[in-house]
Amino acid sequence: MQLLPNMSNKIPESTGNTPKTTHRLFSPVTLPCGRRVRNRLVKVAMYEHLATLFGGPPNEYQFALYSEWSKHDWGMIFTGNVQVSKTHLTLGRDMVIPDSFTEKTLEPFKTLASRIHGSWGKDSSLAIMQLNHSGRQSSNFIGGRPLFQPPLAPSAIRVKEKNGGLISDAVHHIMFQTPQPMSLVDIDDLVLSFVKGTKLAFESGFDGVQLHAAHGYLLAQFISPKSNTRIDDYSVAPKNVLRLLHRVVTSIREAVPAQFVVGLKLNAADYLTPLPSAGSSVTDTQTTGSQEDRALKHVLAIAQWGSIDFIEISGGDYEKPSFMASENYSSKSPRQAFFARFSHRAMQALDSLPRDASSPALPLILLTGGLRTPGLLHSALASRHADLLGIGRGSVLCPDLPTVLKEREDHEDRDQWEDVSFAPEPDLGSSAFLQYWPLTWFWAGVPNIGLIGAGVGMAWYVVMIRKLALDGLGRTRESYKADYNIGGLGAVLSMWAWICSPNMHWIGPWTFFTSIVAPIAILFWLLFTLH
Repeated sequence: MQLLPNMSNKIPESTGNTPKTTHRLFSPVTLPCGRRVRNRLVKVAMYEHLATLFGGPPNEYQFALYSEWSKHDWGMIFTGNVQVSKTHLTLGRDMVIPDSFTEKTLEPFKTLASRIHGSWGKDSSLAIMQLNHSGRQSSNFIGGRPLFQPPLAPSAIRVKEKNGGLISDAVHHIMFQTPQPMSLVDIDDLVLSFVKGTKLAFESGFDGVQLHAAHGYLLAQFISPKSNTRIDDYSVAPKNVLRLLHRVVTSIREAVPAQFVVGLKLNAADYLTPLPSAGSSVTDTQTTGSQEDRALKHVLAIAQWGSIDFIEISGGDYEKPSFMASENYSSKSPRQAFFARFSHRAMQALDSLPRDASSPALPLILLTGGLRTPGLLHSALASRHADLLGIGRGSVLCPDLPTVLKEREDHEDRDQWEDVSFAPEPDLGSSAFLQYWPLTWFWAGVPNIGLIGAGVGMAWYVVMIRKLALDGLGRTRESYKADYNIGGLGAVLSMWAWICSPNMHWIGPWTFFTSIVAPIAILFWLLFTLH
């Protein structure tokens, strides 16, 4: 079963007879800052939904979750979103940078860093904190702001699914407000908030940070013309488009030691305009060439700053939310192929840059998305699609993946595993009771809503992440195993109905509304997509 399609339905094989051996996948690599990554496997960031409602520090669930991942041989382990603004959360349960740094506020973050490092000593996984600001994608009700207070963004452009239809537009209108354009003072404050988050990571013992400039969040919003119509120094004009990102990176580098890792997550799919329909090839889009060239120019410009250690290639946002969908739930997308092809072009472009003794070290390329078999991992490295390989949902389905891969590759019959998926994807189709008339008649007449439909897949993985954390806490009767009996509706109910956060002993009326009543109301919209 091929799980990373592109123009030929697989990652192109490398030329020549490159052996598929363990030494490449598990060979160390050195980042430009001088830090050593012990192998090429990276547990990338995912949405966790484990913090207290309206955001907070890491808690016992995250400690247990990352302790489970740290037992295995990941090269780097990224946290989920850590928001630099407590008033711009995603879905209400994000980790948040505290207002001030004291021993008490730093302690949970120090504990999280130590859990990621585990007992490996100097050869531990690098602990990377992902820093983010949601911008216009911070939702109503649970985004951390007073009711009807709009979020900040580059321009006053509300999140809206293109060609989504009347119902889809209504859902987006309920979930997202028209943002308030950021003033220059707001931008200055934003830069300081990312520096503050980086200082927290450093003082807590993390090895580095990753700036989230993908998936339509605030840093990506400044880069994209669909969300940025400014005409000042922070416009999308070629000379300005990376100005904010450069300010953030430069300010961070001035605040931490040179050996501190600074990475970046970029949104390759933002450059696909228009997005190809399911089943079409990337080459069917007439604008792909010029847009891809624009993306490559950005990568090359960032690389030559000499400040970034790695660039993760990803894509998708709340207007094109297929990045959240489960592979078996939504139609297959050409996005993953685009990521692989784009990362390959980026590698080639970086290799072709003129270099001399004074040239800054170039960032490594981290490819995330669709790497679900050992063969695809080997092929991505051998074909020069990436230096590092990002595993997200595979790390939930198979938390001990690096250990498993080592065991399989040392086996004399290792070739039999090359095309075998690490674990099956969940089937998140219709619930059984929706198959009966007149419900079937009703659901058949209701259009899909891309954002919420894709969120079904995200909800299932959130529930499995929680299950993995509970296993680490010893609160389950058997060892962790993904529960494929939970369907799409059950996953969403389980995700939102969970209110037993640490240190929460009572439920106030606003908490009750935002954690129970509002999600159930949203479920009425969600059910429209489960057909």
